[in-house]
Amino acid sequence: MSYTREEVQHARAVVARTVPPTPQYAWPLLRERLGFTVWVKHENHTPAGAFKVRGGATYFEQLARREPAVRGVISATRGNHGQSVGWGARRHGLQATIVVPRGNSTEKNAAMRALGVTLVEHGDDFQAAREHAQALAQAEGLHMIPSFHRDLVLGVMTYWVEFFEGFAPGEAPAVVYVPVGQGSGFCAAAAARAYTGARSRLVGVVSAHATTYLDSFRAGRVLEAPVTTQLADGMACRVADEEALAILLREADDVVAVTDDEVAAAMRILFADTHNVAEGAGAAGLAAAIRDASRAGGQPVGFALTGGNVDSDVFARVLAGH
Repeated sequence: MSYTREEVQHARAVVARTVPPTPQYAWPLLRERLGFTVWVKHENHTPAGAFKVRGGATYFEQLARREPAVRGVISATRGNHGQSVGWGARRHGLQATIVVPRGNSTEKNAAMRALGVTLVEHGDDFQAAREHAQALAQAEGLHMIPSFHRDLVLGVMTYWVEFFEGFAPGEAPAVVYVPVGQGSGFCAAAAARAYTGARSRLVGVVSAHATTYLDSFRAGRVLEAPVTTQLADGMACRVADEEALAILLREADDVVAVTDDEVAAAMRILFADTHNVAEGAGAAGLAAAIRDASRAGGQPVGFALTGGNVDSDVFARVLAGH
């Protein structure tokens, strides 16, 4: 998946109306703890608390050009994608319906409702919610917004362009860890790496309790896998996207899996060393960097703290070590 310079420049202007460039820091306490430099891209500092809002901005801008008659949209999410749809729909004066699985994050649900979204609870996981959203789209004549699409990746790509452009030529981190949910984040990182000419190796990170992308990467074809993660809902994908997998197979140095316990430890470390709140998927890159420390040979690594939208009671239990 590649984009022209004109497309990227236009996307950056569109995203900037909602999201200013987010900071990236090499925190001294992380270096002291781990023994190597770790660059953190703080996508938890967007107005929606996560990177997904960028994709919503570019998707809705292109939708208004392609299909100006659309008045209602629908999508499925575990939370952050839904907020991006809510932000985009509100900016463009559209009605938005979001389907979430039962037992979804209480605070993410509240954030979506605060954006004027009509929330529907259905199914036990994201895949079931997505299938229900597709059925509702057909029955009610709504535009279905997928979780993976070229226009979404273009918006997400803007933060990775910011990240790679933050380094002098040849000085980007040796390895960059990218959490993989439905795949837009990894595909965006690969596109931004090509766009900027960075030479960092990209490692996809999945939950050890939601391994469709790891299993599919190893098999070279899409394999469904059960989802049992209790913490990394942003990576709770049951069926890999075929287009995203093709990019992963071509661009990833590797794909690694981290457990909920490792993610929880990374969440505690990030709070102690940077005083930033990370949701499960947001801490997965650090968890992988810790587990995979030998890959970079002591050279700097990077990851995106992709979101900080974790329910208060969940975060309290994580900090307490439960």
